[in-house]
Amino acid sequence: MRKQTWVCLVGWVAATAPVASVVASGSEERYEFSRVLMGVPFKITLYAADAPSANRAADAAYDRIAELNAIFSDYDSDSESMRLCAASRPGTPVVVSPELMFVLSRSLALSESSGGAFDVTVGPLVKLWRRAGRQRRLPADKALQEARQRVGYRLVRLDCDAGSVELLSRKMRLDFGGIAKGYAADEALRVLKRHGCGSALINAGGDVVAGDPPRGQPRGWRIGIAPVDQPEAAPKRFLRIANAAVATSGDAFQFVEIGGVRYSHILDPHTGLGLTISSSVTVIAPDGITADSLASAVSVLGSKPGMALVEITTGTAALFVEMTDASPRSSESSRFTRYLEREE
Repeated sequence: MRKQTWVCLVGWVAATAPVASVVASGSEERYEFSRVLMGVPFKITLYAADAPSANRAADAAYDRIAELNAIFSDYDSDSESMRLCAASRPGTPVVVSPELMFVLSRSLALSESSGGAFDVTVGPLVKLWRRAGRQRRLPADKALQEARQRVGYRLVRLDCDAGSVELLSRKMRLDFGGIAKGYAADEALRVLKRHGCGSALINAGGDVVAGDPPRGQPRGWRIGIAPVDQPEAAPKRFLRIANAAVATSGDAFQFVEIGGVRYSHILDPHTGLGLTISSSVTVIAPDGITADSLASAVSVLGSKPGMALVEITTGTAALFVEMTDASPRSSESSRFTRYLEREE
């Protein structure tokens, strides 16, 4: 059984607290936590009966995120995904954890539906561009060509019955930068709910996963979307979500200028190059893994094909904003307006 993968993300989604900043209606109080994991701040807001309950729930959620980081990190040579890359080769499948199998399956499915715009095998290209960003110099043509030969979601073969993964080319390198944080936020919310904290919000560096609405806020959590032309400005548009997720992908903060050309940190797996069209894509989805990965795929596809993919993806909505010489140009999917906060 075969399936396929990749991506990157950026932009800024601000998760704002409900109106009641300290005490919700009833006996539950609001608690906030923040730790840096997976290279980004994971901020947790939750409602609990007391501080000990809140601390136990948050600690368990952070422990789960750390477990997942040990699976998906491409900075840790001993992570499960990097050990897979080192061990697997044509004819040598490797048995992997259920978590790695699940995320690879979801990744490869999106690779198929997006025509390869999302591809987790893009790791060799990501490594080249990290160096290019530090040196402010484009990758050499030969190095780029060699890296591209090791990229392609069809080079990943899954055997779901055996729970194994086979990489069909040597020196492949997986990169879960466009999907793992969303999945980790989903898992953190599941842990919080098991600890009785269903009313919670996780913000994983811009990937926002919301649980049940805060007490007294039946329309859900309030999520701000920063203007793409002023990413550090206060949001002027807001969403309301509950038991759903929001992710934003864009190049507002992560890009490099080389030879007068602005290259995004988001790579097109087909060309091996960073995107040169400045844009911001905000996706709403039933869960973080979908929102995170789909936002990156839409960024690579561009406005029209990207929004077409959103329209056929169940339970999703998107806002695509592209910077032009004159002003930002935006388009919305048909389901996007249902999540917008309307002025009272």
